[in-house]
Amino acid sequence: MLEIVATIIVVLLLLIAAIVAFAATRPSTFRIERATRIAAAPEKIYPLVENFHRWVAWSPYEKLDPDLKRTYGGRASGKGAVYAWEGNGKAGAGRMEIIDTAAPAKVTITLDFSRPFVAHNIAEFTMMPEGASTVTTWSMHGPQPLMAKVMTLFFNMDKMVGKDFESGLATLKTAAER
Repeated sequence: MLEIVATIIVVLLLLIAAIVAFAATRPSTFRIERATRIAAAPEKIYPLVENFHRWVAWSPYEKLDPDLKRTYGGRASGKGAVYAWEGNGKAGAGRMEIIDTAAPAKVTITLDFSRPFVAHNIAEFTMMPEGASTVTTWSMHGPQPLMAKVMTLFFNMDKMVGKDFESGLATLKTAAER
């Protein structure tokens, strides 16, 4: 009996080691990106993104917790604007700061999560005019440490976060086209 238990433990340890070794071969960075075409000029979309106070109208993450605690700091909008949140398990906690803008074409944000996990990423919004509409892209990229690499073996983060980006862009589209 003891021999069987020892064999099971060795097999489990080898399996875990194999999973970690395979995960270590995965890319050290990630990028998630979604885009939509909005029937509005970039000048109409840009203010909805570069002002964190206006995210309540379109961000899918604002709806995760009806009791979400929001804190705004720094500038009112644009470079230097800060937004921190503290919410339930779904919303988690973190902080965003706009670190660069190129009105009305681009907003770059540092995105620091403290709960449910620690992560430091960059989010970017670009607005490229195309005829009478604007192709608006929401992307996020950053480092992918070993534990995140292991998680991606079991969960498709691109699909999970991507669906949120798609939902947010659809709501942003509705808000900008009004």
